[in-house]
Amino acid sequence: MLALLAPGQGAQTPGFLAPWLEDSTSHALLENWSKLIDLDLIRLGTLSDSDEIRETSHAQPLLVAAGLISAMQTFAGQNISFDYFAGHSVGEITAASLAEVFDGDSAMTLVNARGRAMSAAATGSNSGMSAVLGGDRETVVAALLALGLTPANENGGGQIVAAGSLDSLAKLAENPPAGSRVRPLQVSGAFHTSVMQPAVTKLADAAREITVTNPVAPVISNRDGAIITGGDELVARIVGQVAGPVRWDLCMQTLADRGVTGVIEVAPGGTLTGLVKRAQPAIELFAIKTPDDIAGAREFCRSHGGM
Repeated sequence: MLALLAPGQGAQTPGFLAPWLEDSTSHALLENWSKLIDLDLIRLGTLSDSDEIRETSHAQPLLVAAGLISAMQTFAGQNISFDYFAGHSVGEITAASLAEVFDGDSAMTLVNARGRAMSAAATGSNSGMSAVLGGDRETVVAALLALGLTPANENGGGQIVAAGSLDSLAKLAENPPAGSRVRPLQVSGAFHTSVMQPAVTKLADAAREITVTNPVAPVISNRDGAIITGGDELVARIVGQVAGPVRWDLCMQTLADRGVTGVIEVAPGGTLTGLVKRAQPAIELFAIKTPDDIAGAREFCRSHGGM
């Protein structure tokens, strides 16, 4: 059985879109999407430095665009199908679009609204995020809650991202939970916490403007690892989860419980396959990074029944 995964914010690197834009159809599509959302995706994805593409309102549309065009170039016309779809945080929009819950234009409209709204909500919030690496899960979560912090991303493999006030994050860094180390993340605010509640309202407004259908195959929800087969429910979860934690650990457990034998990650691939490798080592992996990976990706899919 085969699952298609889409990465979230942080997977982007300077110039990562450049090799995908050698394809004229993808280049034209990016031009259209840039006009649609009033953001120069081509410049950002080929020429901008790491600081510019780290900005939330830039990173999120770039990642969804990359996932969509890499999937198009890899799978279009190949008679390849997937048993499950999943995406990490903003990658859930990519996954939903690839599962045909809404089209590419709608995905870009939605992610543009998401990125701008989350950036606005973070401004002046005096909040941030830090990765807690190692330690026992229950011990780490208890320590975060005691400081008023949220375990915003539980990524499995001993990786939990704490989010909340900068003062509380500083206290966490001064006294890490037993067996762990704390690494501050370069983000502008406490994503996937109540700080983002204003963004939920704006994203809900954008979601009401798109056409939604049921996915062609189930999507595994970031919220709790649940199998979602209804398009409206999935979009509601995508909207609400901006202010709620990401449970990627539960998504990976669902992959294993459902008998998935292979996962393939769309561009810029590598982050999620790395997490799956640590948490579910029996599952085989393939990360799409550049067009050089297309032939191998197709063969990998066919070897796991993706036909």
